[in-house]
Amino acid sequence: MAEFGTSIENKGDVSVIKLEGYLDAHTAPALENNFTELINDNRFKIVVDIRDLAYISSAGLGVFMAYIEKIRNNSGDIKLAGMNEKVFNIFDLLGFPLLYEIFDTEEEALQKYNESKGLDTK
Repeated sequence: MAEFGTSIENKGDVSVIKLEGYLDAHTAPALENNFTELINDNRFKIVVDIRDLAYISSAGLGVFMAYIEKIRNNSGDIKLAGMNEKVFNIFDLLGFPLLYEIFDTEEEALQKYNESKGLDTK
């Protein structure tokens, strides 16, 4: 089975989920658990840092779709950051850039949340 890992770091009112390795049907439950934990803790502003993600399958993409409505219904969002070209092509093929904001870096995604609440962190 392919390697996969996640970690969550809270940065103020924004939570950052870092992904690494291969996100597929076998590893998707770990990401589901991350989203469930954050929702249960009323943490709805989320950045998913995928710079270390080597591969994502349709099952992995499905995890994002399974949670986005609940998160947005609670005044939150999922912002994606750090995509390599191979992973971006998969997201792009399925129209994810129309549904999710995608940033080059985690810092840019965090900045977007700060701008939306009237803070400038520069």
